[in-house]
Amino acid sequence: MQSVDTKPKRRLFDLLRSQGVQANQQVTFFSDGGDNVRKLPEYLNPGADHILDWFHCTMRITVLQQCARGLKPTVSAPDPDVTDEESLEHRLESVKHFLWHGNSARALDRLRDVDDELESWDYDDDGEKHPQPGSEAARRMLKYVREMETYIANNAGSIVNYGERYRNGERISTGFVESTINQVVSKRMVKKQQMQWTPEGAHLLLQVRTQVLNEEWEDTFRTWYPGFRPVATAPTALLLAA
Repeated sequence: MQSVDTKPKRRLFDLLRSQGVQANQQVTFFSDGGDNVRKLPEYLNPGADHILDWFHCTMRITVLQQCARGLKPTVSAPDPDVTDEESLEHRLESVKHFLWHGNSARALDRLRDVDDELESWDYDDDGEKHPQPGSEAARRMLKYVREMETYIANNAGSIVNYGERYRNGERISTGFVESTINQVVSKRMVKKQQMQWTPEGAHLLLQVRTQVLNEEWEDTFRTWYPGFRPVATAPTALLLAA
């Protein structure tokens, strides 16, 4: 855990080297675009490519779309045939479309359109728009939209043409890594469980679980206790199986 490990970057650097990664090797890093990992690929491998994980990108858009579906003006719009709700959903879908094709600039333009729309959300009794969001739902969505604008702007250099990569059979997300993390962390790390772990205890536990899953735990144990049971050779294993 980063809050406990005093040198997390160095630990990851040594891990990559142990796997045979060379300093001049072309490596592609995927991340969720968080502030704490954005500069990590440059540290680990200056020539590496950094790609924003599509899953994390589209997940944020999905949250905004859900907000738009539940957003209703306090007073009906003057033109019921073209509602603000439909406009917001359409614009958010176009944001997703532009991101899928790697066009972060157009995606930001569409998000700013949504931002402008939400700034004057809701109508008064005369059919005029308010100068600011009148409902709590609109204010909350405006906050999420601006967070998304910052997210895309900060990660614009890592947004690629996901559609092209997908058609070429190249990876665009790291869902399998998320699955591995869930397996390593397990239910014992979930906040709703009765058992709670301190950050230091969780840090040590994760290292043990990782080595167990990688079938490396016994080798580590032998470095501490050389007399621990020897590695079973093939003939011994066959004899035991018989």
